[in-house]
Amino acid sequence: MEGKNRLPFRFDNRRVFSALVFIPLFYLYVQYLPASAFFLLITGVALLALREFHQVCFGDRHPGLLMITGFIALGGLLATMQWAAFSPLALILQILVMAGLLSFMFLPSAFTLFSSPPRMLVFGIAYIGVGLGHLLLIRNLEDGQLLIFFLLLITWAADTGAYYVGKTIGRHQIAPRLSPKKTVEGIGGGLLLAMAITVITHFILLPTLSMKDCFILAVLLTFIGFVGDLAESSFKRHGKVKDSGTLIPGHGGILDRIDSLLLTSPAFYYYVILIKSPTGL
Repeated sequence: MEGKNRLPFRFDNRRVFSALVFIPLFYLYVQYLPASAFFLLITGVALLALREFHQVCFGDRHPGLLMITGFIALGGLLATMQWAAFSPLALILQILVMAGLLSFMFLPSAFTLFSSPPRMLVFGIAYIGVGLGHLLLIRNLEDGQLLIFFLLLITWAADTGAYYVGKTIGRHQIAPRLSPKKTVEGIGGGLLLAMAITVITHFILLPTLSMKDCFILAVLLTFIGFVGDLAESSFKRHGKVKDSGTLIPGHGGILDRIDSLLLTSPAFYYYVILIKSPTGL
């Protein structure tokens, strides 16, 4: 039980302020700038996240030449997903990434297989590149700009609801070894807020998606985003760090902010593809 020795919860307005500033700017950027500008944004975020990922795993032991090679490979992967017919290979890579993440989460000894910086860098390229690369694939769909904003809002709502509800009334831990602060109550709060935001965004942004599909997506993205959060927690626990960085006030680093999105983006993309065309894959 997490209730013992629980510190009083202090509302961190930096998280809300960051979201209030970031979300409208992101909407304007995605909605009104061309696909090439979105590609540059995703590439920049991915490069920062990759550097944080490697630093979480190995501290300052990331040779410059190795990181430059990793940046080039990551940029090439994202460019392929932006401009090439990449969906089947992206799905295969995503399955492999999920297998790796589950291994790290439930088999701590799996880290020994990736004990060298080059091996972990290769995994990081796939983990971050394929996850964020699915945002590029979503952007290229019909109503892609609105789909991306819908995905971002639901992912953010689930994360925010889980954080604040878990902080205030969370008692029953879900994965104490990986992340002691994650609770059943927090997940419930995240799901409720995600569903509420789903109703609003359905009527305002995406009436083309049925209410049924919107609710399914709210549930799906809430739980998959939770897995993404736990996956990053396993890396931070291994690296003995609290946050991946300090770039975003109230949130930590870039990787802390996109950990859920790295898994919700592929899940959202394939769900939309399947409901639009069963042969879309």
